[in-house]
Amino acid sequence: MAMAVLWTGMVAASILCGLAMGNGPAVAAAAMEGAAAAVELCLSMAGMLCLWMGVMEVMKRSGLSEGLSRLLRPVLKRLYPDFAGDRAVMDNISANVSANLLGLGNAATPLGVQAARLMSRRTPGTASDSLCMLVVCNTASIQLIPTTVASVRQAAGCAAPFDILPAVWLASALSVAAGITAAKVLARLWRG
Repeated sequence: MAMAVLWTGMVAASILCGLAMGNGPAVAAAAMEGAAAAVELCLSMAGMLCLWMGVMEVMKRSGLSEGLSRLLRPVLKRLYPDFAGDRAVMDNISANVSANLLGLGNAATPLGVQAARLMSRRTPGTASDSLCMLVVCNTASIQLIPTTVASVRQAAGCAAPFDILPAVWLASALSVAAGITAAKVLARLWRG
C-alpha cells in the first residue's frame, strides 16, 4: 500500500512539475512513449519466459527436476533443517532454486510462495528462521543463466546479451553469501 501511494505521488508530482514548467505536450508524449516501450518489453520478455517455463515443465516430466532436487538436497537440508524431512517443502524449494539458477525470477516466485505457504503451517502468524532464509535465498538467488536480464538487454538492442555472465555470477554469489550469513547471524542474535 505504501509503495502504491509513493509511486502515485511521484507520478503526480512529475506531471504537475511538467505542466507548471510549460512542458505539458512533452510530458504527454513521454507518457505515451513509455507506455509503448513497456508493452514492447513485456512482450519480448514473455517469449523468453515461456521458453524457460517450458524447459522447466520438460525437466519436471522427464524426472530431471527430481534429479536436480536430489543433487541440491544436501545443501538445502543444511539451509532448512526444520523442513529436511518434509518432501513437499523441499521439492518446492529445490524447484524455486532451479528456476532462480536459470534466471527466471518470475517463474521462481510462485514456487517460493508455495514453499512459504507449506512452511508457514508450522508457525502460523510468525515467520520462522527457515521461512526468513527462504525469502533471503529467493531474493538474492544465484543465477547461472540470467535469462530475464538477457532478454531485456536483447530487447534494448544489445548484440551480445549474455556478455554479462561473469559479473552476474560474481554479484549473485556474493549477494547469496551475504544474505545467508546475515540470516544465520540474525537468527542467533534473535534467539540469544
